[in-house]
Amino acid sequence: MSFFFRAASRPRSSQQDLVRSIKDSLLALDTKTGAKALEDVEKNIFTLRQTLSGDGEVEPNQDHVLQIALEICKEGVLSLFVQNLPSLGWEGRKDLAHCWCILLRQKVDESHCCVQYIENHVDLLDFLVVCYKNLEVALNCGNMLRECIKYPSLAKYILESNSFELFFQYVELPNFDIASDALNTFKDLLTRHEDAVSEFLISHYEQFFELYKRLLTSDNYVTRRQSVKFLSEFLLEAPNAQIMKRYILEVRYLNIMMGLLKDSSKNIRICSFHIFKVFVANPNKPRDIIQVLVDNHKELLKLLHALPASKGEDEQLDEERDLIIKEIEKLVLLSV
Repeated sequence: MSFFFRAASRPRSSQQDLVRSIKDSLLALDTKTGAKALEDVEKNIFTLRQTLSGDGEVEPNQDHVLQIALEICKEGVLSLFVQNLPSLGWEGRKDLAHCWCILLRQKVDESHCCVQYIENHVDLLDFLVVCYKNLEVALNCGNMLRECIKYPSLAKYILESNSFELFFQYVELPNFDIASDALNTFKDLLTRHEDAVSEFLISHYEQFFELYKRLLTSDNYVTRRQSVKFLSEFLLEAPNAQIMKRYILEVRYLNIMMGLLKDSSKNIRICSFHIFKVFVANPNKPRDIIQVLVDNHKELLKLLHALPASKGEDEQLDEERDLIIKEIEKLVLLSV
């Protein structure tokens, strides 16, 4: 009997030992310097990665994985992971981000223990967002943040935090890879959880779209293209109908779309058309929207006739363009 008890206890003890070793080595980075301290941390994190995801030959033991997740939360190791991420080398950061994603998915009685830990230590989310400014760790942090955003409570916190506004800066960073990664995280924040996003945009409408206007009018071509493309997809999705109805009542946003219809980029002109057409097709257009369309009808009709069609969408785009042209011409006749 005692033999079986010891045999059953050993795996649990080994998982505790691994977590304790990881914690001690991370804490040692604060008091020690040199390659040895860093080597110990990266060796432990590599061992953790193999334990969590297997080594290619042996599959991970799910009971061990779950026990590690529980121990890591109990010992506060998630906080140490985030705090020490910038100190690690390339491979160490990659292994840590990989482990982070696996750990967040572990559930105990239908509850994600690591997600709960982060809910109680939301400063970790702020730290990860700010780390986009660090070229060395930005992509690792982006990967870790997108894993966090899968969970409504964590996504909601980021949306409503002061850190969220930083994404409007990050998507214009000169480093293309980091800017693109930040945009992917930004998109996840605005598309993953419909109810939370709708609630956020309703309560932060003015602030959000004022910031977004800067992206649409950016001097950076990639920023303009990506931001107008995302907006054209986002506003036309059913869950965002209320936001879209409010957006198309405002002359300032109509003027932006009219400006983008003149852009030298074919793709930007097409994406902006898909937003512009909603302003025009709205059966309840405010008087000031109608006035702007009438005052600029000659230039608008010229731009619409010259609008290029996307491959595979030629027929539909042509039909929509013709309808919008007719609607503008109708408005002009009614104004005479």
